[in-house]
Amino acid sequence: GSRPPSPTFSLMLSASRVLSRTAVRRFGSAVPSSTDAFPSYVLNAPETSVTTLDGGLRVASETTIGSETATVGVFIDAGSRFETAQNNGAAHFLEHMSFKGTSKRTQKQLEVEIENMGGHLNAYTSREQTVYFAKVFKKDVPKAVEILGDILLDSKLDEAAIDRERDVILREMEEVNKNQEELILDHLHETAFMGTGLGRTILGPEANIRSLTRSDLKDYIDTHYVAPKMVVAGAGAIDHGELCNVVGDVFGSRVKGGSAVDFPMEPAVFTGSDKRVRFDSDDKAHIALAFEGAGWTSEYTFPLMVMQTILGSWDRTSGSGRNIASKFGQEVAEHELAHSYMTFNTAYKDTGLFGIYAVAPDHKLEDLMWYMTSNLVRLVHKTTDEEVERAKTQLKANMLMTLDGHAQVAEDIGRQLLTYGRRLPLAEVFARIDAVSASDVKATAGRVVNDQDHALAAIGPIHALPDYNWIRRRSYWLRA
Repeated sequence: GSRPPSPTFSLMLSASRVLSRTAVRRFGSAVPSSTDAFPSYVLNAPETSVTTLDGGLRVASETTIGSETATVGVFIDAGSRFETAQNNGAAHFLEHMSFKGTSKRTQKQLEVEIENMGGHLNAYTSREQTVYFAKVFKKDVPKAVEILGDILLDSKLDEAAIDRERDVILREMEEVNKNQEELILDHLHETAFMGTGLGRTILGPEANIRSLTRSDLKDYIDTHYVAPKMVVAGAGAIDHGELCNVVGDVFGSRVKGGSAVDFPMEPAVFTGSDKRVRFDSDDKAHIALAFEGAGWTSEYTFPLMVMQTILGSWDRTSGSGRNIASKFGQEVAEHELAHSYMTFNTAYKDTGLFGIYAVAPDHKLEDLMWYMTSNLVRLVHKTTDEEVERAKTQLKANMLMTLDGHAQVAEDIGRQLLTYGRRLPLAEVFARIDAVSASDVKATAGRVVNDQDHALAAIGPIHALPDYNWIRRRSYWLRA
C-alpha cells in the first residue's frame, strides 16, 4: 500500500469533497436550513467526537455500537508536495522504512506481533498526506495505537536497511511505470503543475532514491511529524475517551508542538501544457485531458462533483451499453470512440484537476477528442435540470457507498480534519449537494472549462491525436 488507492481515476466521490462552512456561495440557492427532507439514516448518523490534546494533536473517532473490530490511523499533513527537488521521495521512502524495526521491536517482532493479533498494518503516501493505519479487534486498539506511535516516532532508520530498501523502491517504480493509469496521472501532474511541488512524483526520481540519506529522512520527520499536522482517527469499536488517553500516553510528550503556519507550502501554479509519449507498438492510447479544478474548500467544489457525475464513466465491458445516463457515454458507446473513459475530480488544498481519462484505439482519437471537448463545453450552455437532479442522487449514493466500512470512515475522518479542520455531518453534505442547481453547474463549467487552458498527458499510438491548439480552440463555442 505505498500509493493511495487510485485517488484520481476512481469516481472520487467521498464525502470529503465538500465545502467548508466558511466558504461563500456566490451563485445559486443558499444551503437549505431545513433537514426535514433527509431520511433517518442521514439525520441519525453517528457523531464524530474530536478532541485536541495539549500540543495540538487532534484525536477524532466515530463509534459503531456492537462492532467487534476497529480501524485506527495516523494522518499526517505531509506528502510529496511538501518536499524539495533535493529530497523528493523522502515521504514515500520513510513509509517503507517505518516497517523495518524500531528500538523496541525488530522487523520480525513487529510482523509477528501484528499477525498474532490478527491485525493488519499498512500505510500509503499521497501528494498531500501520509497515512499509517491498523485494523484490529476491539481489545487491541490500545496496542495498535502504541505500535503506530512506535513505528512513526522511533523507527531505527538503519543505514544497511536504507540501502537494501533502495532496490525495493526502484522495483516498485518499475511496476508503477508499467501501469499506464498510474503513469499518465504522474505525467499529467508533471505537466500541469510543472516546476512546483505538486508536479513531482510520489516515489521521487531514481537519482534521489539512490542518494537519500538517513539524515534526509530524519530531517523530514523532525519537520513534518509534528502535533498540529497530525490527526489520530478511529472508527468502529472505539471508546473516544480511552482513545484520547492512549494517544496522549503514546504521542503526547514525543511529538513536538508548534504552529502549522511554520511550514510554508509551495503554491501550485497550473500551466496549460501537454506531455506526449508516442510509441506505436501498443494498440491503444491512454489520454488524460484536465482543466484546473478547485481546492477542497472552494465554492466550486460541489458543482464540480455534480459535473463529474453528469459526465460519468463508461467501459465497453459494462452492461449498460448505449443506455448509460451520461450523454458523453452514449456517444462514446454509439460511435465506438473508446474502450473506456472515466471523469476525475482531484482536489488539493488550493487547486485541483478536473477532466477525463480515456483508453481508445489510435484511429478514433480525433473523433474522441471532438466529442470529449464538445461535452465539456456543453455543460457551460446546455446543462438540464433533469441531468443535474439525476447526478445529485447518484452522488449521494456513491458517497454513502464510499463510507461502507470502518477503514473508509476512519480515512474520511482523518482526511476531513486535515483539510477542513472538522468532520462534515452527512446531513450538511447532503444539504450542500441539494443546493446545487443547473445554473450553478453552468457557472462552474464557465469558469473551469470555457476558453481555459488545459493540461494533457498521452501515452501510446497517438499519431492521430490533435495538437494542443486544436483542443484549445474547442474549449469554447462561438454560439450556443
